Amino acid sequence: MKQPPLSQRLRAKKRSQSLLVGVVGYTDETWARMKATATDPECFDDTFAKWKAAAVAARREFLRSGIRAIEYQIDPEDFFAWCALGNHENNAAARADFVSVRLSAPPAEKA
Repeated sequence: MKQPPLSQRLRAKKRSQSLLVGVVGYTDETWARMKATATDPECFDDTFAKWKAAAVAARREFLRSGIRAIEYQIDPEDFFAWCALGNHENNAAARADFVSVRLSAPPAEKA
């Protein structure tokens, strides 16, 4: 099988290196608080240790795929205020949106 031209391979590599994804991060305490108030607690692992292991594995998999994964530690108070302002529930979609918004905000606006 013939390889694509070098220029095409380099462009593909550059595209994949520029991909960035935000990953929700927790401490043991914030994980427990977010799970206790979530409308979808079944989306959380049984324990913080299991969640942490899965999060580390997911970030490794992103890296292997050429995608940079940045962990954003959620501050529950900041998240709950954001939810109240936008009428969001504490669910997986809102947590992902929150991280995306925070990571894409100009540096002066990041908490």
